[in-house]
Amino acid sequence: MLVGVQNTILKMVAQGDDLNATLVKLCLEVEALLPGSFASILVLDDSGLLHPCAAPSLPHAYSKALDNLAIGPAVGSCGTAAFLRQVVTVTDIEHDYKWAEFKDLALPLGLRACFSTPIFGSNGKILGTFALYFPKARAPSPFEQSVVEGCVPLCMIALERHERLLEHRRLAFTDVLTGLPNRARFNEVLKSSVALNASSLLLIDLDNLKSVNDTFGHAAGDELISAVARNLATAVSPVPAYRLGGDEFAVILDVVEESAVKDAANRIIAAISQPTPCNGHTTFPTVTMGIALSDGSSAVEDVRHNADIALYHAKELNRGSFVVHDLSIASAISKRVEAVQSVAEALKDNRIEAWYQPIVRIDTGEVFGVEALARMRSLDGEIIPAAYFHEATKDAQVAVALTRQMIGCVARDLGGWLRSGISIQHVGINLSAADFSCSDLPESLEAAFNQEGIPLHHALLEVTESVYLGERNQRVAHKIASLRAAGLKIALDDFGTGFASLTHLITVPIDIIKIDKSFVDRLSLGDIGTGIIEGVLHIARSLGIRVVAEGVETKEQAALLLERGCVLGQGYLYSKALPPTEMALLLQKSGQKPDHVTMLNVTAARLRGDDQAEPLRAER
Repeated sequence: MLVGVQNTILKMVAQGDDLNATLVKLCLEVEALLPGSFASILVLDDSGLLHPCAAPSLPHAYSKALDNLAIGPAVGSCGTAAFLRQVVTVTDIEHDYKWAEFKDLALPLGLRACFSTPIFGSNGKILGTFALYFPKARAPSPFEQSVVEGCVPLCMIALERHERLLEHRRLAFTDVLTGLPNRARFNEVLKSSVALNASSLLLIDLDNLKSVNDTFGHAAGDELISAVARNLATAVSPVPAYRLGGDEFAVILDVVEESAVKDAANRIIAAISQPTPCNGHTTFPTVTMGIALSDGSSAVEDVRHNADIALYHAKELNRGSFVVHDLSIASAISKRVEAVQSVAEALKDNRIEAWYQPIVRIDTGEVFGVEALARMRSLDGEIIPAAYFHEATKDAQVAVALTRQMIGCVARDLGGWLRSGISIQHVGINLSAADFSCSDLPESLEAAFNQEGIPLHHALLEVTESVYLGERNQRVAHKIASLRAAGLKIALDDFGTGFASLTHLITVPIDIIKIDKSFVDRLSLGDIGTGIIEGVLHIARSLGIRVVAEGVETKEQAALLLERGCVLGQGYLYSKALPPTEMALLLQKSGQKPDHVTMLNVTAARLRGDDQAEPLRAER
């Protein structure tokens, strides 16, 4: 019978069931084996305090009374067992000195005896206690003792696995350089804070980090970041500070009175603006802040956007200070107007260029395809990434014109590559919401490709989730269906960041899902992001859809993705976006050969369980 209990609990541990549910199940199984007994499991923290973990047959009020109980030589059966690191048997709670302070809790419940066993970890550390209570004053029978002896190792396994998961989660949410909570943790907390409470978001940029790196070296830059992190954490304690990456930090306050928020901002500036030694040099750091206030009814995205706008204005107006977002700053419209004008002029002057980021086979490193990313060349020759003029794409006319110019760039570059014998599967071209209102799509794409003699199957149209599902009138869905009917492939970009879209994959078919970087960032054993990625991969295989993981930045992420059957990745681990000439060199060196493309299609078919599926044509 005990073997059956052990198998049940080990299975729950192996499949990752919740710790509390696992140990509650163990208690119930033990009580079924030992009628008339009541099982209880307490855990011990690093401060020597006990906390109830599982006691399904004892009143909640009793367990709650034991929470935060310090262990000692006369602290009931469990507190004493943990303190002495040995089994403690109390045959008569009413008259045993170890229960003198606690018998009034137990006796009214009919608990007369308690047999407690310490739970040792694999390293000898006490993890908690396993106890049996009896309604009669008596000692445990040999059989009851043997059952407990067989269950204590199960408790150890479950508790140590839980500790490992907590440590993985801590590491996943901790910035390595500063020890502060990282961007992933910030995003998680921001969602709950802004959605539920009145709060203030402070986005903080460390000024002139690049100058320190360039002048004194990156070691000095890292030392500066660490010093700023320490001073920031001290200034806002006990509220946590977050490092978002690079020179970016954030703080979320639970106050919205503007005077109180400004006081906090001034404290931060004063704490950070101290002479700071960095790798043998002294620097005088300053920070610039953008602040957004929320009454709890604002969307998370809006609050973050408002803080970004405020930070932008602070950088423009007065570095080393802060700006609180208000309606006047919503002259971010003026920023958009400027961006629209800049992009319109660049389009007129043919200063929009396509740069390319490779999509790579994780297992071989071969380049399977590329994504075309817009770059604007300024009048003085500086290359400006799309993020800096993204606001302009909210203007429908500019967005459409930008896509048309990108199509022309892609057609010319792709035609040159193919004519020079470079092997490439496809080039991803991003479409905006405005593009789906145009009547000449895909005709404009066909014309550009025909001019270069390029088959249409080399084009992969990438649509973000917000565009894909943002239109309630099915206009986009119908357009996607017509594009696929014309032989074009469709990729769903930034998957997981917008609407709940799994069911839409049935009604609006696509060819490729691109899992958003935010999930790849959280890719680690035990993290919920890993489970989501596994679920997406499973669904995609069932639907015959390929999956590309975006934002792959480490070899560990690549290995975890490959273990889960994700064959394709994109991100800085492989390459940033490159100009056409550099991408041509990369394709010549690492481009996937047609026979390997066939193999990838066979692999994809097998991953979705279709061993008999005929491979797709190599040129697809």
